[in-house]
Amino acid sequence: MDIEYIKEGKSAKATVEIRENLLIFRFGKTKTTAAIGRLAEMIIDSGKEYDDCIINYCERGSSILIKTEKNNVKVKYMDREQEPENFHDDVTARTNRVYLVKAGEADAVLREIGILTAEGKIKNDMIRKYNQIDHFVELVEGLIKDQKNKDSITVLDCACGKSYLSFVLNYYIKEKLKKNCYFIGLDISEQVIESSRRIAQNLGYRNMEFRQVDIQNYQPDRKIDIVISLHGCDVATDMAIAAGVRYEAGGIVVIPCCHRELLSQYEYKPFKEIIKYGVLKARIADALTDGIRGLLLEAMGYEVSIVEYISPLDTPKNLMIRAVKKGSRNRKTYDEYLSLKENLGINPALARLLNI
Repeated sequence: MDIEYIKEGKSAKATVEIRENLLIFRFGKTKTTAAIGRLAEMIIDSGKEYDDCIINYCERGSSILIKTEKNNVKVKYMDREQEPENFHDDVTARTNRVYLVKAGEADAVLREIGILTAEGKIKNDMIRKYNQIDHFVELVEGLIKDQKNKDSITVLDCACGKSYLSFVLNYYIKEKLKKNCYFIGLDISEQVIESSRRIAQNLGYRNMEFRQVDIQNYQPDRKIDIVISLHGCDVATDMAIAAGVRYEAGGIVVIPCCHRELLSQYEYKPFKEIIKYGVLKARIADALTDGIRGLLLEAMGYEVSIVEYISPLDTPKNLMIRAVKKGSRNRKTYDEYLSLKENLGINPALARLLNI
């Protein structure tokens, strides 16, 4: 008999054997020999500190699978020849995607951020979130590998929220790329910072810290290598980009959210009869905002790409701005920005934050 106890992303395993009418119960480093009649008592006592339990009992060519989750108990009977149930679910077949952060390997972190159930299945309503996170890792992987000459990589997560990206990236860098890393999460919300600290503690991630602070007021005590930000609202994305430039980060990766600032600023007479339609003016403002961000990053010496990082069916906020530090400031690109600024009548937040 095999037993797995589960709580908050952590699991512990026990095994049971019957020898000469005695029960041998192994749990962690403890081995206990007792009468067979004490089996239920020992299972319950060992699991007192856990929320869920999976028991797999095999005998005479058949097996019984017992799963408990909260107040629910499920029992399944199988012939021994049958394939055992895959608790980690074949999500690859369901989504036609090969994942970098795989269920079955990264269960602890995926459970903690709410992607997996206690029994290791991908939640149906979290498949899109899983896709987004994994594709983010895929697109950032090259940037991380560019830091190969560094003994350790420090990642700053601005407007970190629930820190999903940081937890998954931390797992991937440490466990899959086998590199040392350190993560710093910043957010003005005390609630999400406390939640992130709790998850890091549950996972045993001692290489992470989370601070309740305005991005503009933060002063790092170590070299920042990569800055990331997922769906920072409006100018929060600009604050993240400016922080990356200010700290001379080798890489900056942001996925913007809403774009309100330039909507009320820009005017362009040749487009007067087009932007009189509010929805079209807003869409053009979105493109202008991210385009200006890219242009200013190039002016600051970064090589920039702007790509769709996920299907618009998964989320309409699907653009990724990815910047890699390549050299000194580019005067030609800055002059192009100044020309656009004058023609559109704009004063974007990022330029003000960069003092240019």
